[in-house]
Amino acid sequence: MSYLQGPLFVVTAIIAVVVLASIVRRLLGVRFSATRLVLAAAISWSMSAPILTAMLGPKLPDGSLADSRKPLLLVLALLVILLPSMVFLVVAEALAPSGSLPTPLEWIRGLRQRVARSRRYWRFTMILMRHGLGPYLRGRRPQANIGRSLRGALNEGGLTFIKFGQILSTRRDLLPAEVVDELSLLQHEAAFVPWPEIEAVLVAEYGAVESVFDRFDREPMAAASVAQVHSARLVSGEEVVVKVRRPGVTTVVERDLDIIRRLARTLERRTSWARSLGAVSLASGFAVALREELDFRIEARNLAAVAVTRVKGVAVPKAFTEHSSKRVLVMERFEGVPLRRALPQLAEREISSRELAERLLDYLLRQVMIDGVFHADPHPGNILLLTDGRLGMLDFGSVGRLDSSLRSSMQRLLAAVDAGDPLYLCDAVLEVMTAPEEIDEVALERDLGRFTARHLRSDSGFDVAMFTDLFRIASSYGLAVPAEVAAVFRALGTLEGTLTELARDFDIVTEARKLAGGYAAERLTPSALKHEAVTELAALVPMLRRLPRRVDRLVGALEGGKLSVNVRLFADRRDRDVVTGLVHQVLITVIAATSGLMGVLLVGRQKGPMVGKAVSLYQFLGYSFLAVASVLALRVLVVVFRRPEE
Repeated sequence: MSYLQGPLFVVTAIIAVVVLASIVRRLLGVRFSATRLVLAAAISWSMSAPILTAMLGPKLPDGSLADSRKPLLLVLALLVILLPSMVFLVVAEALAPSGSLPTPLEWIRGLRQRVARSRRYWRFTMILMRHGLGPYLRGRRPQANIGRSLRGALNEGGLTFIKFGQILSTRRDLLPAEVVDELSLLQHEAAFVPWPEIEAVLVAEYGAVESVFDRFDREPMAAASVAQVHSARLVSGEEVVVKVRRPGVTTVVERDLDIIRRLARTLERRTSWARSLGAVSLASGFAVALREELDFRIEARNLAAVAVTRVKGVAVPKAFTEHSSKRVLVMERFEGVPLRRALPQLAEREISSRELAERLLDYLLRQVMIDGVFHADPHPGNILLLTDGRLGMLDFGSVGRLDSSLRSSMQRLLAAVDAGDPLYLCDAVLEVMTAPEEIDEVALERDLGRFTARHLRSDSGFDVAMFTDLFRIASSYGLAVPAEVAAVFRALGTLEGTLTELARDFDIVTEARKLAGGYAAERLTPSALKHEAVTELAALVPMLRRLPRRVDRLVGALEGGKLSVNVRLFADRRDRDVVTGLVHQVLITVIAATSGLMGVLLVGRQKGPMVGKAVSLYQFLGYSFLAVASVLALRVLVVVFRRPEE
């Protein structure tokens, strides 16, 4: 039956490894990956024979162990066999915490992606070095022409890096003005994608293109970095434009986003300027926005959301959601020309440029202040002058969103700026922005007082650019500008440039004041006040119904001398869990130290009843205490070295 010994040994080894892995995980009290547990159990299995021989003696001629009559030594030996695997797991956790390394299957599956990413990472690093940004990445003093060098590097980096630079060019609250001015020059003119590649995308989405489109023009109307636009007609007869995502763009974007994330993490760890900018947070926000832009279903939902804002003379295309998907967006076609190209035609068509500017400002402010969903990039290329004289808004791949509380805070901030009151402005700034735990409010009020004196108490008026100074002051005190608020001022800054092209003497702040007064008047109409009162009353009714009973109980307890205050410490379960975990760790540490000390004392005792041929009962107990102390110490260490959960 010798031919059965090989398979029997393999089965026995597998069962032993599984059992050992389960016991080790139980003893350490934390979860490990299957790979680490198998390796740890294999170490214990491979060392079991020498440990058993050392503790129980060699095998007798009949195959049994010399001290097999002493089961206590066998139990101790089995516990000692587990120690090497536990030490391996603790050391592995210290050197490479769980989750920091990919599993073998993930490593093999992602090898090609890692090679491509590494090649791209190295190429972009060389681009940075070639543009003189190498010393800057190591945290040295920034050079004088950093803006020009950064623009050149991002422009050479391609699609994702250009878009990242365009986003950075809107953050005047974070970057110096000279850097912002350079990055604002970034443009990306994309080449047309050949028709066979576009057709392959359409076939993958629709199967037969003829089942959806009666006509589909092969020549593109325009091409951007993310998508290409074609003219078409649906089988139902509507003239539409079809936005098709460029093939392969998601692979490039994901690879570049990973590079940006790694660079941001490295820079924030090594340099103070990246920590002050919040580079990792900035990169994460950019990644979310760019991924949204790649999903045309989100743009279709954005079109439906902004359609609620109705301003006479401004139109938003309708999305045909039944024909749209993640890679293809079908929209209503607008007949018109881009606003910049239409400027010379305004006089011929008897269209007032100032009226167009007022219409655009009304549209964006109404979105920001009332509806909460606004166009994040209203530059002239995203606005059409239609044949009927209306303005057509395009490109809603990325929109800004403000909830009701943030809209109220923004309204108070703008009102404080308008009033020029430093105290009011300080309160509004602290309400809008995220403040650190400790902040010198007196010094902040003083700086805001100088800000109001410089910008708000002169006859020259003020403009959107002054908010750059306001954000600089806030940043110097550790106040973080929320991304939503930054998007508002980015949109206002972009719109200011658009309005200036329409009417050079257009005062955006003065006109905004007039419009804000109109919005306030709209909220004071009888119907609006009635709706607001009904809403507030509906929220107050349950509390008002309970109020008399609660007041009666309070007065009764006060009259009877039974009024007391009950303060519950650690009422939150998470707080209790943290404290309980710390107490457990301390207790385990104390028990481990006590067991180790007792073990050392007992091991030195030679006399007493014998458990084995050369081991006394006291020595056995000492070794047992040392083994228990080792297990408990390793249990504490693995928690210390374990990486905190995200």
